[in-house]
Order: sequence, then structure tokens, then C-alpha cells
Amino acid sequence: MAEKTKKLQIRLIKSPLKRKPNQRKTVIALGLHRMNQVVELEATPAVAGMVNTVSHLLEVKEID
Repeated sequence: MAEKTKKLQIRLIKSPLKRKPNQRKTVIALGLHRMNQVVELEATPAVAGMVNTVSHLLEVKEID
């Protein structure tokens, strides 16, 4: 039977303006374009690495 994958609810709480270019691109790669926008992504190693890069700009909750 297929295992349920965990999901992350990610909200952009700080602006990526005046940040390093790689941080701005990472926020866009996560699918975040506006302040307080929320996206739900599967908890994969790639997503975890991106969240770690810009963790100071995000609020992350784990959902099932």
C-alpha cells in the first residue's frame, strides 16, 4: 500500500527584496510570489534544502 507522504505548509512572512540573488530565486522556486502567500509542498529532500536556505523568510508547518 502506498505510504502517505508528509506535506509542508510554507508561508512567506518576510520580503525577499534586498536579499542575495540565490535567496530571491529560491523563494520563487518554492512557488511564493507575494507576502503571506501559502503553498503546500511535499516534504522531499530538495524542498527541505530550499526551506533551509531561506528559513529566515518563511514560516513552515508540517501537515499530514
